[in-house]
Amino acid sequence: MSEQSNSLSAFNNIRIVLVNTSHPGNIGATARAMKNMGLSKLTLVDPEQFPSPVATGRAVAAVDILERAEVVPTLEDAVRDCGLVIGASARVRRIPWPLLTPMETAVKVADESRLNEVALVFGREDSGLTNEELQLCHFHVHIAADEQYSSLNLAAAVMVISYEVRMELLRRAAQAVPARVADEQAIVDGVDWDVPKATGQQLENFYSHLEQVMVDLNFHDPENPRLLMMRMRRLFGRIRPDQMEISILRGLLSHVDMLKERADRGISVEQQRQEKRAAKKDTDDSV
Repeated sequence: MSEQSNSLSAFNNIRIVLVNTSHPGNIGATARAMKNMGLSKLTLVDPEQFPSPVATGRAVAAVDILERAEVVPTLEDAVRDCGLVIGASARVRRIPWPLLTPMETAVKVADESRLNEVALVFGREDSGLTNEELQLCHFHVHIAADEQYSSLNLAAAVMVISYEVRMELLRRAAQAVPARVADEQAIVDGVDWDVPKATGQQLENFYSHLEQVMVDLNFHDPENPRLLMMRMRRLFGRIRPDQMEISILRGLLSHVDMLKERADRGISVEQQRQEKRAAKKDTDDSV
């Protein structure tokens, strides 16, 4: 496949995610904006009204995008297979997160969308994304609208980001930018990488395991969390570990689990191994 084709095929790996949209007209207008910019994958997280004739009417010639739209209950479901997640944010948060401009977002998306599924996430019309939802994003993007009237219509915000992404992808296609990595590799800050990025689901599994281990070790009190898990998410989101690195970290946490079990029960390594072999045998015999 030519470099030009590679750049253009990246459009197919980019999804627009709308979270809990209240007005169906905004869903239709977003579909129209997407089609204008050559994007076709729309995911709706718990929309208040969909399908809707209002959405269909506003979509005009982009009804096919609505017909193919995926509807899921949570943002976690929407991004579980994505290697890059960027969420639109209009507010300063209690804990700062890596922040991009629309142009920086376009470069980041163009770098990774040939090889990773990418999600561009937009929140509710009146309140945007919650802090918990923003923590599922690797980066936040802010559109620097005029301070006297900085509130953008949802479809307008999608159009701004999608336009920048389109221009960057077309620029690379026109210039036939040389590939920086082989097709099976990932990109990390412009450096050839050997393993794809961890997906959203892999990261969520890791965060759940990490939190449980910290609770078990009395390092983390879930009744008085002091923003610990938010900061841990920001740390690993900034690092953006690959799938092998996440596997190593999960293995380390599992080893901590085993050490704690031996200490709590006062058993030896050999006893623990025998119990695990017996449990595995019982499982295999029951299949």
